[in-house]
Amino acid sequence: MKTLRETGIGDTVSVVKLHGEGAVKRRIMDMGITKGVSIHVRKVAPLGDPIEVTVRGYELSIRKADAEMIEVE
Repeated sequence: MKTLRETGIGDTVSVVKLHGEGAVKRRIMDMGITKGVSIHVRKVAPLGDPIEVTVRGYELSIRKADAEMIEVE
């Protein structure tokens, strides 16, 4: 299982599954990250938090804790 947090800069991945429950999972889905969507990792902050990605044509910054809940391939 590979998560979004483990993805390198410049990689484009596809979402396989969202982990987590309740409000956290709902918030991730509200940001446009759903099963099957393509995510391009643009930048990672020097300490690794946050991660800047492109999803559905817009830029999004996501925390490491949230990125660990996104399983990708």
